[in-house]
Amino acid sequence: MSDQPAAPDPGTSADTRRAPHEPPHGDLHGDLHDATAGGPGVVAPPVPRRQVVSWAMWDWATQPFNTVIVTFVFTALYLTSDAFLQPEVAVLPEGDPVRERALAGLSSGLGLWITIGGILVALLAPVLGRRADVEGRRKAWVGGATSVMVLSMAALFAVRADPVWFVLGAALVSLGSVASEIAGVNYNAMLVQVSTRATVGRVSGLGWGLGYLGGIVALVLVVVARGFDFWGMPTDDGLAYRVIALGCAVWAVAFAWPLFRYVPEAPPAGDRPRVGFFAGYVVLVRDVVALYRHERPTFWFLLASAVYRDGLSAVFTFGAIIAAISFRFSPDAVIAFGIAANLLAGLSTIASGRLDDRFGPRAVIIGSLAGLVVCGLVVVALHPFGSVVFWVAGLALTCFVGPAQAASRSLLARVAPAGRESEIFGLYATTGRAVSFLAPSMWTILIAVTGATIWGTLGIVLVILVGLVLMLKVTVGRPERARRGAAAPRP
Repeated sequence: MSDQPAAPDPGTSADTRRAPHEPPHGDLHGDLHDATAGGPGVVAPPVPRRQVVSWAMWDWATQPFNTVIVTFVFTALYLTSDAFLQPEVAVLPEGDPVRERALAGLSSGLGLWITIGGILVALLAPVLGRRADVEGRRKAWVGGATSVMVLSMAALFAVRADPVWFVLGAALVSLGSVASEIAGVNYNAMLVQVSTRATVGRVSGLGWGLGYLGGIVALVLVVVARGFDFWGMPTDDGLAYRVIALGCAVWAVAFAWPLFRYVPEAPPAGDRPRVGFFAGYVVLVRDVVALYRHERPTFWFLLASAVYRDGLSAVFTFGAIIAAISFRFSPDAVIAFGIAANLLAGLSTIASGRLDDRFGPRAVIIGSLAGLVVCGLVVVALHPFGSVVFWVAGLALTCFVGPAQAASRSLLARVAPAGRESEIFGLYATTGRAVSFLAPSMWTILIAVTGATIWGTLGIVLVILVGLVLMLKVTVGRPERARRGAAAPRP
């Protein structure tokens, strides 16, 4: 008997080409966790391309919340600006200590609300993820949380340029962040439903890459609107920024709907009991202990990734500050660099998906982290040579961030116990929140000690290096080549 798998009948649809013991349509755990679930020679059916693209479009649809609302525009240029200072303080000249303290109070106030949101994510993500797994309602949770995020963005239209509206604005941004994270947990878990063993890397990279590109397209539209003075629209009372927030809500609805229309819901985990919300924490502790005992590589990967993901976040969080202060970039140059950085990050992430499927996500993560360390050291060492250093090494550095993030999602999807993906991705979010102080604290300490912003870069590099060392000890995610003849979707 030949060892080659039988070729699928070209006249049979992808939905019906299934071995007798293969998981039902929409549950592709067998593709990732047990390639021979149907016995020797059985080929996993391809996932329809429409499902793959529909899933990935959610990243494109929701990224403007992070790029436009949280990072570059609404909070940075509006919510923490002098528009929300008391009138007698707002008229003080720039540099006045009273005015600067008041602006710092807005930043810290926003930070407090976001911190509260982060705590809620850390507490809720794994328990809600477990409920989604057990009940077979991942897509429902993505839909519900996405709706809350969209409503939060739309409600920002009510945040007028007046100090009395600041708390509402900060609370809505925090609520949107919580909803975005909860939706992301279940969205990430759905990766196993739209990919096979042979394509999980490129599908993950496609989603993450489209997220970068969607965010940057939305940001470019904002920049263009500012350049044309919002085409004559009144800009008093913060109206321009409020319209931008409303536009981000419309954007999310316009591009997220295909996931809910074309991607099937995951089946319930019939072998796991349903428990009440608070009892879920007891079960969660028991599950974590079992994960440590029986799935130790996954356990250690959660810890290692928590460290280096904090460094990855810091690259974009502090990158604009390094450009502006250490390399004297003008505001326009900072925006141009941000656009180029996100564009390169998106394209490199999409391209790296094939490397993930060929060599395994672990190799992509280790290579990306090593590249980040080298580029970071070059930025610091060659700093005296001026802005050209950051244009070259800084942009090269951003090319490694997305691949590391996408490969991390791919790796976790490969090794998460079947039927527990949402819970594991919930733990993934929680561990990330638990160590989210590492890069910011190292950044702050090194700048405080040296008195120069450029040395804060070494703090970020150090965190990434520690994550790289920890990742070298993780043995999961080595390439498992698909059997010859396996059909694979090509997004």
